[in-house]
Amino acid sequence: MAVKTVRLDEDSERMLMGLAREMGLSVSAVLKQGLLALREQRRAGAPRAYEIYRELELGPGGEALAPSTETRRGVEEALRRRHRR
Repeated sequence: MAVKTVRLDEDSERMLMGLAREMGLSVSAVLKQGLLALREQRRAGAPRAYEIYRELELGPGGEALAPSTETRRGVEEALRRRHRR
C-alpha cells in the first residue's frame, strides 16, 4: 500500500473532514470513493473541457474567426475587420 502526501487548501480540508464525519468514514475511505466516482464519471462519457466550452454562450465577439490550425488566417481576418471602420 502506498502512502501519499496531499496538500489541500483550507476549504478543501474542511470539505474532506466534513464528508468523513458525515459519512462516518476515514479520510482515506472518502478519498478512495472520490477516485472511484471520478473514474466512473469518465467511463460514463462525461464531457471533456472542450465540449463544455463549446456549449458556453460567449456573447458578442466570443466566436473564433478560424480554427487553431489556421491561426494566421484568423489574425489576418481580425485585422481586416478592425481596419474596415
